[in-house]
Amino acid sequence: MNDSVIIDTTQIWLRKAVIGLNLCPFAKSVDVKNQIHYAVTHSVGFRDLLDDLKSELKALETLDPSVRDTTLLIAPDALQDFLEFNDFLNQANRMLVKWGFEGIFQIASLHPQYQFADAAPDSITNFTNRAPYPTLHLLREESIDRAVKAFPHAEAIFEVNMQTMERLGREGWNALFLSA
Repeated sequence: MNDSVIIDTTQIWLRKAVIGLNLCPFAKSVDVKNQIHYAVTHSVGFRDLLDDLKSELKALETLDPSVRDTTLLIAPDALQDFLEFNDFLNQANRMLVKWGFEGIFQIASLHPQYQFADAAPDSITNFTNRAPYPTLHLLREESIDRAVKAFPHAEAIFEVNMQTMERLGREGWNALFLSA
């Protein structure tokens, strides 16, 4: 699969699910301003994936947020197993500290088989974090801080998302993507 198809699929998911369902009230503004960078890696091993992650973090660090506020690092060829993805995410977060990016960036996780610890594997609530491909969302801490200040009850987003997904159901979720 070529990178443009992977990016197009991810953008459709972002716009229909994340923005369309308002799962992240902060996503629309950076999408509209073209401040989201989509990076596709075809690496499969942890070491190579970590190298790609470090490169994307360095690139994000060098650019002004008005140019690139956030990055979605998409790994369509790797980390298909959710437990392996979580192992990688733990290692990536340790490396974030080692590389000196703690307090500067956060990594949010998105995966086709995403499962919250307290949810059944088939729970519709897991779909709040289910992306078409294993994806690391690289976020600037300063952008998160600004967004939280602008959104008075940011801590309620998780609960609202769970309620949205319960109302939507699996049939509603599937219908979002019928006319992709």
